[in-house]
Amino acid sequence: MSALQARPEEPGVAAVRVPLGGRAYDILVGRGLLDGAGPRIAALGARAAAIVSDETVAAVYAPRLAAGIEASGLRTALVTVAPGEASKSYETLARVCDAILDARIERGDLVVALGGGIVGDLAGFAAAIVRRGVRLVQVPTTLLAQVDSSVGGKTGVNTRHGKNLVGAFHQPSLVLADTAALDTLPLREMRAGYAEVVKYGLISDERFFEWCEANWRRIFAGGPERDHAVAESCRAKAAVVVRDEREDGERALLNLGHTFAHALERVTGYDAARLVHGEAVAIGMCLAFRFSVRLGLCPGQDAGRLRSHIASVGLPTSLAEIPGGCGPADGLVEAMAQDKKVKDGALTFILARGIGQSFIARGVAAPQVRAFLTEEIAG
Repeated sequence: MSALQARPEEPGVAAVRVPLGGRAYDILVGRGLLDGAGPRIAALGARAAAIVSDETVAAVYAPRLAAGIEASGLRTALVTVAPGEASKSYETLARVCDAILDARIERGDLVVALGGGIVGDLAGFAAAIVRRGVRLVQVPTTLLAQVDSSVGGKTGVNTRHGKNLVGAFHQPSLVLADTAALDTLPLREMRAGYAEVVKYGLISDERFFEWCEANWRRIFAGGPERDHAVAESCRAKAAVVVRDEREDGERALLNLGHTFAHALERVTGYDAARLVHGEAVAIGMCLAFRFSVRLGLCPGQDAGRLRSHIASVGLPTSLAEIPGGCGPADGLVEAMAQDKKVKDGALTFILARGIGQSFIARGVAAPQVRAFLTEEIAG
């Protein structure tokens, strides 16, 4: 199967194959996939499935998903957590693992992550460590999760030291991205997810960025452009994951804007009322481009073009737009020192020579970053 194709027997469904040998899997993208999930999940050969979701998503989708799975012959159990970033914790992870074991999920069975990126990361990590690894199905219900966090096998929880610093690589056996689930997503969450869509154009595909500039309203409206945006984003991520599954090199490019973003999330206390992940990524990508301009790497007009597009969508582009501010530059640099990409104490950033021309910059000097952020904070 090619990296991206529509299955001829399933009109309206795009299939992205992630060819990882014996761990290969499909990402299916289309409207209505959730209601037809039962037979697809049953085809994986398990006898039982533990559905992990947050309380809000579970109330809307879990009964439908469980009914379909049970109608296909599998026993199900539902495990719920509180909505929000606070659930990505050691304490919640322990409770989810115990609940999965209470449900008598065996190594040949499944954990089904139903929800956004928080649930996907948490449930995926639980699946990686319960019985030393059970199979995982991702059923992402937010745009951010559909185009990014459900794909590629990264799982984890947060600690007091920073975001996603404890986790595991655990590839799913199947990803079902039902784009109809985005119809009722709050506008703020759609915008946040869109930041991750734009990221793929900024990394290595200027034509996709141009397409996003022309079509972002249709993505939000829910037409075929939405399915195309999700499928293309998954295709781009899958291609990178196959070449660098464990982020030893090229996969770090997928973190464009994230070094800044994770620091911003930490200094704002992971408070979603102030800043959600996609908003932090939007600001982080704009900062990465402006920092690249400051270093003489990137044309100023490209940074301006990115800022204009991000702002037109309704996403923040600067530190001044964070409610309550972000504190001093020293606090942000200190937060960056705990980033997963730090090596030998030196900061690593994804910078850009232009739109579609991102690259990994290792050993960036902290004083340069501090001076840049000081100017950004001053406005």
